[in-house]
Amino acid sequence: MTHHLTLDALCTLVDLSKRTVRYYMTLGLVDRPIGETRAAHYTDSHVQQLLTIKQLAASGVSLERIRQVLSGEEAPVAPKSKSVGDIRVVSHVHIAPGVELQIDPAAASLSPETLREFVRAALAQWEEIHDKS
Repeated sequence: MTHHLTLDALCTLVDLSKRTVRYYMTLGLVDRPIGETRAAHYTDSHVQQLLTIKQLAASGVSLERIRQVLSGEEAPVAPKSKSVGDIRVVSHVHIAPGVELQIDPAAASLSPETLREFVRAALAQWEEIHDKS
């Protein structure tokens, strides 16, 4: 049985704000409502999309990766909760005295190439800001 939900009911059901739901729609992560204006309604499909987004986002998956999962790619393995003895690899990039960038590539869903590109951009931005002062 398909339910016809208002935006308020949908938000209550998935425990997200209207603003967040609308933002996900703007990004194309969630389907637009059925109908227009006050007659617009949401279905079980919308609920499932939002619950999937919420679960993946809570696991540290980026919105771009969530988009890929929703379009049919294999879901990433949800990280287990941290416990004593767990090991995590984090990159620390020294930018300047007192300025360090800490990145967890796995949690940020960054490939090695994207990580290098990000670090280069951060260093270039620091140089640009530092040269102005």
